[in-house]
Amino acid sequence: MSQSDRIAVVTGASQGLGLETVRQLADRGMTVVLTARTQARIDKALGELGKPPNVVGHILDVADQASVDTFFDWLMQTHRRIDVLVNNAGRIAGDRWETLETPPEAIAELIDNNALGAWRMIQEALPAMNRAGHGRIVNVSSGMGALTDMGSGSVPYRLSKTAMNAITRIASNEARGDVHVNVVCPGWVRTSMGGPGARLSVEEGASGIVWAATLPADGPNGGFFRHGKPIEW
Repeated sequence: MSQSDRIAVVTGASQGLGLETVRQLADRGMTVVLTARTQARIDKALGELGKPPNVVGHILDVADQASVDTFFDWLMQTHRRIDVLVNNAGRIAGDRWETLETPPEAIAELIDNNALGAWRMIQEALPAMNRAGHGRIVNVSSGMGALTDMGSGSVPYRLSKTAMNAITRIASNEARGDVHVNVVCPGWVRTSMGGPGARLSVEEGASGIVWAATLPADGPNGGFFRHGKPIEW
């Protein structure tokens, strides 16, 4: 199957890494579904891309099971397949608390959005990929979620990304045929989340995501990568 026949879905794609991932996948010829929580965000993002014919927008809130169900109903009726899923939707919170003052509710909220949002998407996408015999799932995580780099601060974000890493390993064991599930840390990127002082451009950060989304059949499955290189969990 050529790149131009593939259907890719990118969550949280209205800005930053998500938007740039859409751009790079579309430049490779894929049909890309750009998702965001509101139509206004989608329209703005499509305008920034120049409204390429192979990029379409659709509302999706990964923290809402009904929204996920509605999205996949539309996707399968319209495109009948999913070849690439990039679970990029996520946010950061927790810097306003000292570590042990972090309320459990804040941790649960971010795990639901960042980690369980990816799980909801995988529950729909992975069986479809397994049936088709081909697929790539990329979970966008962070080195802050690695146990080898675990520290104080940003507790909800750290735990949500650790959970996403575990989800990746679980899902990779359920992959069949030419289906690969991996997790990527894009690095410290100049986005609204990373801030203007970050070392990497958005283009550089997205390149590692696109690398995992376009792996060859003999590529890795169930790994944790930064810029195409394995990193410790």
